[in-house]
Amino acid sequence: MRIIGYIEHPVLKITVFKMDNRLSVKLESGLYEQTYKLRDSDTFHTLADVERLVDAAFCESVLQLFNQMHALKNEALAKHLPAQADESFEEII
Repeated sequence: MRIIGYIEHPVLKITVFKMDNRLSVKLESGLYEQTYKLRDSDTFHTLADVERLVDAAFCESVLQLFNQMHALKNEALAKHLPAQADESFEEII
C-alpha cells in the first residue's frame, strides 16, 4: 500500500492510498478514523478522481459520523466504568 496523496481540509486529515486494484480514503479526526475503499476503475483511478468524491457534502457527513462515534464511545464507557463519587473536602473552620 502506498500513499498517492492528501486532500486538504480544515478539520480532517485525509489520506488517499493505492494498493493493487483498490483505492482507500482514510479520514481522521482526533482519536477516530474512517476508511472508504473503492475499486480502481474508470471512475476512480487517480487522486483527482477521489478529490471529486470527497466534496463538502461528503466531509460534512463524515464529521456527523465522527460525532456519532464519539457519543457511542462515551455511552459505552459510561456503562462499563464505575460511577465516580463526588469529591468533597473537609470543612475547615
